[in-house]
Amino acid sequence: MIYRSIGGVKASRVAQGCMRIDSLTASQVDALVKTDLECGINFFDHAFIYGGGSCESKFGAFLAANPSLREQVLIQTKVGIHDGYYDSSKERVLSAAEACLSRLGVDYIDFLLIHRPDALVDPQEVAEAFDKLHTQGKVRYFGVSNHNSLQIELLNQYLGEETKVVVDQLQFSMTNTTMVDAGMNVNMENEAAVNRDASILDYCRLHGITIQPWSPFQYGFFGGVYLDDPKYPRLNEKLQEMADQYGTTKTGMVIAWILRHPALMQPIIGTVNCDRVRQIAQASDLSISRADWYELYKATGKTLP
Repeated sequence: MIYRSIGGVKASRVAQGCMRIDSLTASQVDALVKTDLECGINFFDHAFIYGGGSCESKFGAFLAANPSLREQVLIQTKVGIHDGYYDSSKERVLSAAEACLSRLGVDYIDFLLIHRPDALVDPQEVAEAFDKLHTQGKVRYFGVSNHNSLQIELLNQYLGEETKVVVDQLQFSMTNTTMVDAGMNVNMENEAAVNRDASILDYCRLHGITIQPWSPFQYGFFGGVYLDDPKYPRLNEKLQEMADQYGTTKTGMVIAWILRHPALMQPIIGTVNCDRVRQIAQASDLSISRADWYELYKATGKTLP
């Protein structure tokens, strides 16, 4: 497993998403997290709303049973979604962060993210909340999720050097490629040229912000997994061909494709299948060719201008 610095800590190239662990038993959570660690994955992503808080509680129970592992893992969680609406007020960020700390049973969170852009956000309030949490030693680093470049720029205007955004978690998969589509279709009058996110990919690269692709195996907005889906015959055929060529699986090939992009992304995998975790970890060290990256891109049905 290759490691990279995020904010200043050594983070695995791939992160384990914990959105689905609420359905696991304590022994299954134990097996999953220990498999992640054995494979070199040390970064674990949560959110205040995942499983109504049960995902954090189950991870906290794992840490309570394995206290020596706390310093070996990086814990990330997200706040800002509350009772069906968005709330990034100072009071809500602080209270939600405290609730996350309690459920996780830890003294500090490594990364705290604002989950979704809040139309009523007061960036100065967010900055005050971040500063207080950081000063108290309860959060080490901060970020956002699903934010565009100008929203980050607005927030960073009020943040201090130690609390500036270092992560943006965004939807990106082989079938959800708007971030790269627009960049290749500049000055074109077609659907792919539409810039939907204020050039967030280039912005993050310019400012050293790590993009964390969520749902890397899903199409649409949680439409389903495209692997082995009959709606994507050409893509699956090409994935299998490439997987055979590189000595991995189709699951592994997806991760290798995402990691080939020079933006140094950190995909959030959501699998709770230990065998798939091993496939992904093994493939994270692969380096596919430029030509093969484009072949897979075109196999999704996209065309080059």
